[in-house]
Amino acid sequence: MRCAPDGYEATTVEAICAAAEISRSTFFRYFTSKDDAVLTDVDEASELLRDALSARPDEEPVWTALRHALEPLIDRYDADPQPGRQLAALIAETPGLAAHQHEKHVRWCEALRPEVSRRIGADPTDNTDPRSTATIAAALACLDAAVSVWATTEETPPIASILKRAMDATRL
Repeated sequence: MRCAPDGYEATTVEAICAAAEISRSTFFRYFTSKDDAVLTDVDEASELLRDALSARPDEEPVWTALRHALEPLIDRYDADPQPGRQLAALIAETPGLAAHQHEKHVRWCEALRPEVSRRIGADPTDNTDPRSTATIAAALACLDAAVSVWATTEETPPIASILKRAMDATRL
């Protein structure tokens, strides 16, 4: 990830367009913002997570099913670690990207809520029942913790094992 010498915040859309040799209108045809260009594939990831969770066995505890449903996402980091580490560091040091990451988690939660609700016997349309949302939010917090540990330490095991450790810690 190359940014302006002053960092991500100082990198303008115009600078990105110049580096990519595209027009501003072309940039905005594909992305709504600079943050969106960095944190792409929200809809694709939402579908991936939803499908992965739906494919888990019904008898599997929801917490275990969520951990396994997150694995296709973290496999992407493990497959090509350097860009993943750079992206995680950039998100950690850039408030705007951290906020955009939070928005992405909200969309993932919306995608996962019906299946988590079904698995715990909750009504997904009942906005007074926080169980599904809390469960998903906790799993995503464990994902963030696992990625953070993985990104800041060169010699770490695969993210899947760090995620398992993080999620197991919530059972204490």
